[in-house]
Amino acid sequence: MIAVVDYCKGNLKSVERGLRAAGGDAQIVDNPVDIAHAEAIVLPGVGAFDDAASYMAASGQMTVIRNSINSGTPFLGICLGMHLLFEHGVEGSSTATGTDGLGIIPGTVQRMPSADAQGTHYKIPHVGWNTVDYRHETALPLCEGIDDHTYFYFTHSYISPRNPYTQATTEHSVAFPSIVDYHHRVFGVQFHPEKSSDAGARVLKNFVDLVAHIHCE
Repeated sequence: MIAVVDYCKGNLKSVERGLRAAGGDAQIVDNPVDIAHAEAIVLPGVGAFDDAASYMAASGQMTVIRNSINSGTPFLGICLGMHLLFEHGVEGSSTATGTDGLGIIPGTVQRMPSADAQGTHYKIPHVGWNTVDYRHETALPLCEGIDDHTYFYFTHSYISPRNPYTQATTEHSVAFPSIVDYHHRVFGVQFHPEKSSDAGARVLKNFVDLVAHIHCE
């Protein structure tokens, strides 16, 4: 079972449908016990980091997801779900250091700059189609069969920090991580695969196939 975690941050049904269309046994769950027993975890979402992290911490979801990731359970974070992989996020936080996330990947999620280094202004939030540019010539496991520079759908105002697990970037005022890959088991995507037509559907199928492969090892 692939647990699509309900932490009151939207897009659940469309992600569940996408995973099921890709052949996965996806179910929307919010109970930490059910999450702990899942074969894989998907954390979708649109919203503020602080609200999401606070709810997950109070409900027990944060601890269970962190423990599952550390024990090798495959994970996919989408948009806000990717941000929550990091140590901290400033969105909605009352402290300068930000609210604690899952802490799997180092760094703090910050607001996207509204201007580039030359002073050109960009509309924030970043909404619409944009390309995902691979850092390496070899295709990522999550993007098998998807060409470099393929367009995906984005909607966000905050971005993850550059980090050792950045595998693809996208440009909008700055180059920001749009795919992270933590030891080929834990993935984050800044775009919304459930809104990204055929390319997004292929990302979800690749994740379902990776989950099946991992559980056959």
